[in-house]
Amino acid sequence: MARSGLADAARVARWADSALGPGRGSATSDGKATLSDATAGQAARELGVTAAQVLADWDTARLAGLIEVHGDTARPGWRLRAWNRDDSAVLRGWVALFDAWSLAHPEPAGQEHAAVAEVVSAMPQVLSFLQLSAGPVPVAQLLDLLEQRVTELRTERCEVPYGPQLEPGTPGAVPPAPDVAADTPLAPLLDWALHALASVGALTCGDGQATLTPLGNWAVWVKLEQICVAAQSPAGNIEQSAEGMLRGSARTPPAPSTAPGSPPAPSATPSPNCSAPPAARTPCCAVSPSRRCAW
Repeated sequence: MARSGLADAARVARWADSALGPGRGSATSDGKATLSDATAGQAARELGVTAAQVLADWDTARLAGLIEVHGDTARPGWRLRAWNRDDSAVLRGWVALFDAWSLAHPEPAGQEHAAVAEVVSAMPQVLSFLQLSAGPVPVAQLLDLLEQRVTELRTERCEVPYGPQLEPGTPGAVPPAPDVAADTPLAPLLDWALHALASVGALTCGDGQATLTPLGNWAVWVKLEQICVAAQSPAGNIEQSAEGMLRGSARTPPAPSTAPGSPPAPSATPSPNCSAPPAARTPCCAVSPSRRCAW
């Protein structure tokens, strides 16, 4: 499925490699390694497709790593070189495209950028729900889940103004800026997100329901498994609060000195937040509790 989904992008990438190599022309028009209209028209004539399709396949090839952009130039990626002999390279290319789903399909015009960013941040939970459901899920149910997750994200953000603030109603007090994103309806953005994921082959939409494809189901399952493995590792103890980890790290004595002639150091007292021996223990403060995986 990954190979068939990226076949058109690979064809355009191969054409660019053969037709636009060193000394044979240029694939840039604006310093961002994008195809010019003339180059897209030339590719369309030779490949028997439309210029718009060539441009779309070029963007897909870039997102999938079949074409690598370095500065203002583009060159064939290693995944394109290994296309015919390495299925894992093809699969990695599709996963890269899946991770960049929000770039593969233009967002609706006139939408608040903050609301779009919130929806992109909340979609992993929606995809996880689809994967756990193992079947079609009504879009209305996904919208309810999306709204709950976006509300959680806004609550966690809870931006507090810096410095002393006057009480509301006091002369000279600055009224709080209205949160435009909070009033943005999420239904059009969910529709955009589902169609963007469908465009990369991660799910299908129809009859008011969404279903993960076998490839999308596998990709979400792998990401959930990676999160579970990371959470069980010594550096993945996300249940500890920031204050608890910092206090535990502060109570950990320094390691014994190894300088010649140094007196033996007293035995280290284990941190209450770490059960491993001192020599194998990762400092508790090395883990950032505020860092959350996008999944």
